[in-house]
Amino acid sequence: MVKLRSILKWVFIGLVLLFIYAPILLLTVYSFNESETITSWQGFSWAHYEYFFNMENQPLPIVIQTICLALVVASLSTILATVGSIGIFYSKKRTSSLLSGVNQIPVINAEVVTAISLAFLFVAFNLPKSTFIPLIVGQMVLCTPFVVLSIIPKLKQMDNNLYEAALDLGATPTKALFSVVIPQISPGIVSGFMLAITLSLDDYVIAAYTKPNTFQTISTHIYSLAKGSTVDTIKSSYWALTAIIFAIIVIVVIVMNIIANKKAGKKR
Repeated sequence: MVKLRSILKWVFIGLVLLFIYAPILLLTVYSFNESETITSWQGFSWAHYEYFFNMENQPLPIVIQTICLALVVASLSTILATVGSIGIFYSKKRTSSLLSGVNQIPVINAEVVTAISLAFLFVAFNLPKSTFIPLIVGQMVLCTPFVVLSIIPKLKQMDNNLYEAALDLGATPTKALFSVVIPQISPGIVSGFMLAITLSLDDYVIAAYTKPNTFQTISTHIYSLAKGSTVDTIKSSYWALTAIIFAIIVIVVIVMNIIANKKAGKKR
């Protein structure tokens, strides 16, 4: 009976993983297909990778500028969220509850509602989309609350006596903040930063409403492709990007697990 439960548990986990990763694995396999559709296999080919890595074609420059946008948005969101999280945590209970509630609004609100509201706001303040300010601010509104939600739990886990001890030993509040508080919550800051990058890369709705007309992200580029002779070629070249991202994630996870196992072995 125990063995049957164990087998069923692993079967269930396997089915869940298959459901999640089967589409990614399918695109990874077909990224080496000579055909530009997944309806037929016409032989092994590097054509999609060659097209993707050619700077004269659209995909690679768009991916690069999307990554640059994500890094800028994630950096600004993380700085703002770190300051905001510390402010929320050390505020009075009523103020902290109010700020936490405001932080939840972009999280629970429909993204299209947030995008339209931001578009109206930028028009009211006469901010032209060509300045990139609407796009960056819009994605920061999307990303910052999630970074706050990553940092707040680390602040709650932190030993407040360490901060007070640093003040008693003569450290200034700023020195104690950067020497004691920030190192304690750094895992939350890092995870929030990575989450912000993911949200920015994945965003379509806010980018569609706030981006300059001459700027494209990966999502807006794919959605804006009209029917034509090169559309299938462009879309299939993104299969190569899917395969590369998947390979990077697998390698990073394996390396992190190896490092964690080595550290655990040394402690024993």
